[in-house]
Amino acid sequence: MNIFFHRAGIFVSAAAALALAIACVAASARAPRPARALPARPAIVGISHVGLRTDDLAAARKFYGGVLGLGEPFSLDYPPGKLLLTYFKVNDHQYIEIFPELKDANEDRLSHICFETTDAQGLRDYLASRGWKVPDALPHMLDGNQGFEVEDPDGHTIEFVQYMPGSLHSNSFGKFLSDTRISVHIIHAGFTVRDPAAADRFYKDILGFREFWHGGMTDQKTDWIDMRVPDGTDWIEYMLTSGDITPKTRGILNHVSLGVPSVKAAYDTVVARGLHPEPPQIGRDGKWQLNTYDPNGTRVELMEPKPVRKPCCSPMTQ
Repeated sequence: MNIFFHRAGIFVSAAAALALAIACVAASARAPRPARALPARPAIVGISHVGLRTDDLAAARKFYGGVLGLGEPFSLDYPPGKLLLTYFKVNDHQYIEIFPELKDANEDRLSHICFETTDAQGLRDYLASRGWKVPDALPHMLDGNQGFEVEDPDGHTIEFVQYMPGSLHSNSFGKFLSDTRISVHIIHAGFTVRDPAAADRFYKDILGFREFWHGGMTDQKTDWIDMRVPDGTDWIEYMLTSGDITPKTRGILNHVSLGVPSVKAAYDTVVARGLHPEPPQIGRDGKWQLNTYDPNGTRVELMEPKPVRKPCCSPMTQ
């Protein structure tokens, strides 16, 4: 009897301990767990380059190298012996890339827009943590940099690049800065946007771009929204559109803008170099601008960065 009760006591104690352990596990499962910290967004410092397609490389070289006076420091072949693209240098961190791959007049001449980041791998991980589709890993880049591409809500290819030591670009720092350059800075790039709310979810909410001005052809209608990069002065321009657009209109809306100290002087220069654009005008944003077009109809806007009169439609913040 004493042995029985002793053993029974051990049994009951073990059962109680087991029940307590199960209860603790259940309580732990129900208890809220600390949220795992999401990756921080690395800096996005500005526009790295704008990629454009052409079906006439000689004509493109005459425009970008001759009329605009940009140096052509290097190019890439892929596969070996077949030109993939060539580069026109605006400054050490900004280029216009020309791809001789345009096959059809209806094809979009805008290949992609690229932003410079300080940490390509970190930015890939950040976008993945926000649910955006990204490559499984950073792809090998032929130019020696690190970067990756995604698709924005309007189907535009958006690239992010981190300049790496030993790359074509880094090895060219301080070199190939043509004295004939009409501009030393890409100040913005514009592209078609059909749903600004969807674009905002990507550029504003996830990437941290911020609106600093919007305007339109009339004071009552918004046709453009300017969004500054989060960690620099460059900006993108939502060119709002709907329905079908012609290739000509697409070439006007998808554009690159080069900052110049004087639009009048820029106009005199391009005329002296054989181009005959429409005379300069003051835009709805209050800035002097001159519209030029490359041989495939892509608008290259020359713009004074600061307004000379009050912008229409909304205050312009810095």
